[in-house]
Amino acid sequence: MESWIVDLIVQLIAGAVGGTAAGSVLKDLSLGKPGDAISGAIGGGIVGQILNSVLGGGGEVAGMDVASVVKDIIGGGVGGAVVMAIIGALRNAMKR
Repeated sequence: MESWIVDLIVQLIAGAVGGTAAGSVLKDLSLGKPGDAISGAIGGGIVGQILNSVLGGGGEVAGMDVASVVKDIIGGGVGGAVVMAIIGALRNAMKR
């Protein structure tokens, strides 16, 4: 499987987890579990791809680029949480 596909899958999953976790903590911004996961996955994919293009990859260990996977997990999780919070805040602002 292509390296960028694996990176994207890891970013999407980490983003969904980050968005769901942020929704659990920031209940007033939560979009519901499915909404948190979807917005988090989108944010994780976007931020993860930006980080990949800016930072590049790390060193390979046993065919796996360990630094890149860690970067994908952290970037995807944080990106997912941030995008979920932004969308939740925009939704709340539009309700008023």
